[in-house]
Amino acid sequence: MSLPYNTNPAGLHVPAGTGVQRWFAGDLYEVLLSGPQTNGLLGIVEASVPPGGGPVPHYHPGSAETFYLLDGELEFLNGDDTFTAGRGDVVHIPANTVHRFHNGGLHEAKMLFLYTAAGPEGLWVATGDEPEPGVPVPPWGPERWTPEVLEAGARYGHLTP
Repeated sequence: MSLPYNTNPAGLHVPAGTGVQRWFAGDLYEVLLSGPQTNGLLGIVEASVPPGGGPVPHYHPGSAETFYLLDGELEFLNGDDTFTAGRGDVVHIPANTVHRFHNGGLHEAKMLFLYTAAGPEGLWVATGDEPEPGVPVPPWGPERWTPEVLEAGARYGHLTP
């Protein structure tokens, strides 16, 4: 008898705090699921965005990005629109849409990003810095945007307009 569901799944369990953590562009990112783990279907990242943090405007040619705010507030750019999202809000950015988020507040914001298709999350693993316990996330100045980081951005689907 054939069952309509998988009785022997090859699922994943990622215990809390065991994802790959990196400092990147002034934020802390923890990659919880990556493209190689999900056959390219989904990338999930938890982000801690300190005051002043957030990336420059960019877009992902092959991936939509969905954000779920766990705590705090962030200002989002979605194409030409700018708005503030807070705890419990969901923001969806279609592929090829210029976007960014910025923490203009006084407190850290936390959120999950979901990439469909996976891939952009690989940029932080490839080019971010290993976090140092007890040390605040350092901001990134223009000197950090080396040709190698920009080339990796293109390779992982993070493009600037």
